[in-house]
Amino acid sequence: MTNKNLFTIKDLSFCYTLGTQKIEAIRDISIDIPSQSLITFTGPSGSGKSTLLNILGLIEPMQEGQILFFDEEISHLSERKKNKLRKFKIGFIFQQFHLIPVLTAEENVKYFLSRQKLPRIEVKRRSKEALESVGLWEHRMKKPTELSGGQRQRVAIARALAKEPEVIIADEPTASLDQETGREIMDLLRHLVREKGVSIVLTTHDPMVRTYADTNFHLQDGRVIREEQS
Repeated sequence: MTNKNLFTIKDLSFCYTLGTQKIEAIRDISIDIPSQSLITFTGPSGSGKSTLLNILGLIEPMQEGQILFFDEEISHLSERKKNKLRKFKIGFIFQQFHLIPVLTAEENVKYFLSRQKLPRIEVKRRSKEALESVGLWEHRMKKPTELSGGQRQRVAIARALAKEPEVIIADEPTASLDQETGREIMDLLRHLVREKGVSIVLTTHDPMVRTYADTNFHLQDGRVIREEQS
């Protein structure tokens, strides 16, 4: 899959309806997103970044246009097939971590793996490898309240990584962190792209985060107005 695009997007548009008013969030976007890369989407609030990410993550439904995930047309999949892709092929990292507070770091990683109905020994292997990859194996028995913000985000990354997905989608993954911790998280994500071959697609307002990107797409008013290669 190295030489294929992760996503191929053609003529993508999306509107929200508020009462009788239609608001265009995405307008006629056509781009190729390369695989095994760190991709950022930047732009002001309201530019369509999060909406685009939600469409790529199969959270928002398609309205107009076409999206290929590698060679698979995903524009109009059934909910069953969407759920299967989200379960096995797409990892998610959120701004607010979304960890389960009563579970330890290791249990948080294992909890979502259990939905894949993997053998127990495989769940153990994946969770251990993922927590080791983010430098948190020695903190595996701690609950989220016993971890720093950066450590909680590392658990969230490990949780996504343990699924062994084709892509990790992250919405403002450093927004809740100070600049130093944010750099540590971006160093980690950059390392995962290089060492694990996973693709990472994220949104950000932070110019620091953009410096880590292989490709940055800048959005304004729902359109990609600039594409920058590192």
